[in-house]
Amino acid sequence: MKKLENKVAVITGATSGMALATAKLFVAEGAYVFITGRRQKELDEAVSDIGSNVTGVLADSSNLDDLDRLIATVKSEKGHIDVVFSSAGGADFMPLGEVSEESFDKQFNLNAKGTFFTVQKALPLLRDHASIIMTGTIATIKGMPNLSVYGASKAGLLVYAKSWTNELKSRGIRVNVLSPGPIETAVFQGNEDMKAHMASQVPMGRLGQPEEIATTALFLASADSSFITGSEICVDGGMAQV
Repeated sequence: MKKLENKVAVITGATSGMALATAKLFVAEGAYVFITGRRQKELDEAVSDIGSNVTGVLADSSNLDDLDRLIATVKSEKGHIDVVFSSAGGADFMPLGEVSEESFDKQFNLNAKGTFFTVQKALPLLRDHASIIMTGTIATIKGMPNLSVYGASKAGLLVYAKSWTNELKSRGIRVNVLSPGPIETAVFQGNEDMKAHMASQVPMGRLGQPEEIATTALFLASADSSFITGSEICVDGGMAQV
């Protein structure tokens, strides 16, 4: 039997990279998936790439009206949710002295606020024993230059996971954070020097692949992780661990 047979999943920010790879794997494992993206062209391409058992919803996770429309679409089409993977996020690489108020607000609105309200608005549709997964970052563990605001905006997700685990335990809803290290996505495209530098910081000597995030997300979404909640799983080749 497939690991997510007859499950309904919502994955935000899934038009490329790690979240798109996760959406593909979830569908392959039997789920119906709702994905979001902020640009219609890329959203349509992702839906076509996934191929079946998918609905694309144009949405910016920092916009609460968009989130309302997302959840209304899920309610209308499927009526419930088994897995929420709040993956939409973004980073501005800026040193302390150059961070603007606009950049600060943008990162907190998407990463901290967007994640919070994605889960809050999905809550009425969540079945008992559902799984909530949030995309964190190892920038909350390592002091990474030029990423102080990004790391801070993601650190709140670790608090969400612990608080919500206690709030939702009577319903058997599990809440975990999946924190990637350097993963070979579009951010590295055309920059071999950056890829080589980042790979040199990873004990395993390479960047991770989006599919390695997807398989971890599948683990957290499925019954395979039935005794794991309130936790952070780092998929970073050991970068933040040793």
